[in-house]
Amino acid sequence: MPQDDAWDAETSQKVARNPGRPKPGFYGAVPDEEGEQPPAEPEEYDEFEEIEVVPVRPRLSIAIAGFAALLAIALVLGSVTSGPDARLSYAIVLFGVQLLGLLAWTMALQPPAAATTAAVAALAALAADYLAVTSEAPALMPILYVGAAATVVALVGQLFKADDRHRISDSYRSTSMIVFGSVAYAILIVLTRQPIGTQAILVCCTGAGLALLVSRLTDAIFPKPRIAAQVPRGATGIVLGAMVGTLASAMLGSYLVLPFTPAKGAVLGLVAAVAAILVDLAVNFSEAGRRLAGDAPTFWLARHMQGPLGGFALMSVAAYALVHLYLS
Repeated sequence: MPQDDAWDAETSQKVARNPGRPKPGFYGAVPDEEGEQPPAEPEEYDEFEEIEVVPVRPRLSIAIAGFAALLAIALVLGSVTSGPDARLSYAIVLFGVQLLGLLAWTMALQPPAAATTAAVAALAALAADYLAVTSEAPALMPILYVGAAATVVALVGQLFKADDRHRISDSYRSTSMIVFGSVAYAILIVLTRQPIGTQAILVCCTGAGLALLVSRLTDAIFPKPRIAAQVPRGATGIVLGAMVGTLASAMLGSYLVLPFTPAKGAVLGLVAAVAAILVDLAVNFSEAGRRLAGDAPTFWLARHMQGPLGGFALMSVAAYALVHLYLS
């Protein structure tokens, strides 16, 4: 008997060939809107910004190396020629070095009330030199008291202007560095008044001076591998400078009288060389950070002098500590 069924065999084949819209269920519960395009896949990698490689300037490296060598020679000759009644000339030489360092650090760190801070630091350096020359017994504490008092006075001088007051919470470190960096050179006068202080100055200044000289000269010839793309220094010069400074100090230790020995001379030279090189390298990194931040660069003369000046300031503190904690 024939049946009028709409779902005959021909219709079933058409439905199978053209299923049409998906049935509601787990996968087809929400139909796609007409004209909707699938979301574009995000890019796997973003474009990297090109890192600027700062070129090494050989003539500049040679000039900084020469300045470091001259500074080391001046500090050594002044300490060797000073005596019980002839320390004033050494104090005058050191005060000139302190003024150079004060100028460089003030222009580089840019503390609030820069003129006031520089004036207070200059007076503190002069007072520290005077106490180191005229005190009855050579001691470190009067110099530390002068540095601490000058830091407090400089910070108070930064409170008068509103713009300076807003920056004082971030600038007390830079102010302390400027003041104590200037005062630190007076420690060399104190060392000349102690039995083995002059020999320690000779060994430490030789190690630090040769380390800075060799590292900068090596950068002028072979500045590789680079410490960083933005820092025009090479690791070869850093390592070679520390090695040469240590070797020269060990040789000096073999010629000096007791308690110096080649081993003790090497220790003093290594500490002095590492201290000087690290400060010099830190100055390069700070300048690179200022450049990347878009800040105005430091005055060129101050920018290139602050590395050796800061290195010898830290070396002075290291020499005093080694004399009293290692050689005594």
